[in-house]
Amino acid sequence: MSDGTPADLFFDAAIGLLQRVRDEEGEAIAAAGALLADTVADGGRLFAFGAGHSSLAAQDVVYRAGGLALMNLLAVPGVVGVDVTPATLGSALERVDGLAGAVLDTSPVRAGDTLVIISLSGRNALPVEMALGARARGLKVIGVTSVAYAAETTSRHSSGTFLKDHCDIVLDSKIAVGDAELTLDTIPAPFAPASTVVTTALLQAVMAITAAALADRGIEPPLLRSGNVDGGHEWNGRVMAQYGDRIFYRR
Repeated sequence: MSDGTPADLFFDAAIGLLQRVRDEEGEAIAAAGALLADTVADGGRLFAFGAGHSSLAAQDVVYRAGGLALMNLLAVPGVVGVDVTPATLGSALERVDGLAGAVLDTSPVRAGDTLVIISLSGRNALPVEMALGARARGLKVIGVTSVAYAAETTSRHSSGTFLKDHCDIVLDSKIAVGDAELTLDTIPAPFAPASTVVTTALLQAVMAITAAALADRGIEPPLLRSGNVDGGHEWNGRVMAQYGDRIFYRR
């Protein structure tokens, strides 16, 4: 590594990735934002799914101040973060065939909705089958993944395909295989992952496009405000009442 503290070098690496995503994925980000705006304008609902640490980015766009109130988390028990014991169970469930279909069948998704699927590698059965199943049910799919994995690893799905192969729009996070940005001679393994930083920024950029696109069409974006500012709860109450049939984290 070059001069600088590990913290400096990590910030440099993360900033470099963010710049790449901004410069190289702008067209896809705009398309994803337009698709979400189309879905909202047409009366559809929005869902986000991610397994393991990819779930962090999905959760970041659900029920948050400044975010779209219509974005719902499509949760799969046992794979949302590291809230199960043993934590390795979540990784194992990502490789289980048929789990995605069971989740979709018991979820509120329907034709005309849009599902954002976040999976860094995009190689496991769960995100691949989630995309396949969602499209078969008439949903549009936005995939957020590192395309590098498809070139440098093999799929764990029986089809031999990756998440990126079953999406209407793909957002490439540019994260290198292994998700570790730094190395040191004194440390035997690469360290300092940046996928959460980059993926979260990607999705928030998409949300910004969506809000602006709706406003351009004369539709007030259904945004939430912080409950820690005066009038925030009242604002959110009105949004929840207006769009209650498309918001599922209240039930």
